[in-house]
Amino acid sequence: MVRNLLIANVVVFLASRYLQLDLLALYPIGSPLFWPWQFFTYMFMHADTGHIFSNMIGLISLGPLLEERWGAKRFLTFWLICGVGAGVLYNGLRTYEVHRMGQQLEAFRQEPTGVNLMNFAETNLPDLAKTYESSAVKLHDNPNDTYVINNTLGRFEALYEGSLNGPMVGASGALFGIIIAFGMLFPNTSLMVFPLPIPIKAKYFVILYGLYEFFFGIRRIPGDNIAHFAHLGGMLVGFIVLQIWQRNRTRLY
Repeated sequence: MVRNLLIANVVVFLASRYLQLDLLALYPIGSPLFWPWQFFTYMFMHADTGHIFSNMIGLISLGPLLEERWGAKRFLTFWLICGVGAGVLYNGLRTYEVHRMGQQLEAFRQEPTGVNLMNFAETNLPDLAKTYESSAVKLHDNPNDTYVINNTLGRFEALYEGSLNGPMVGASGALFGIIIAFGMLFPNTSLMVFPLPIPIKAKYFVILYGLYEFFFGIRRIPGDNIAHFAHLGGMLVGFIVLQIWQRNRTRLY
């Protein structure tokens, strides 16, 4: 099954280079490009070669031991549940953020004041909010400054459209489910993880990686387009599924 998933991801990735497969990516609910099937198909799409390479390396490194333990059917079930679950959780967060952005955009459009300008900038552009302070001051001093209003409105509208129609792709949510499953089922297995110079036990690797994703999910770096909370969503779903399976197994004895 690990081999089959690898082949499926590579085939879809190569096909996406030559065919229009945009509707297989996952868009926020409310976007004209959103369709329900995207919660499943997005995990077979990847942004570039580096993206699919890193995800597939994780799959073929950690997946075989889990497949050997569970069997092909359960492994595939787990992979798909984590991928879909991560997509649902993260897309729910994205949908909320885009909806809030749309409300703040409309508030500025209806009342283009310095206060509404800064509300939008501080919420949706926290790292660039200070660059809008001068525009907010100009609007405060001259509420009818059409140049500032139109220029700012154009930027905000472009940001909103980009967020509304920005796709989410990748098998990372499913992979992070695999990561936490490996750490829980094989906690003392030593892993060589680049760029660490020494082996690290799987349980510590999972903890450190989870903390890393949480930190950079909270403190976004400008230009960082990685869906850190989708990764954490995959971990959370994987943990819950493992707990359910373990509980059901215990009841059988």
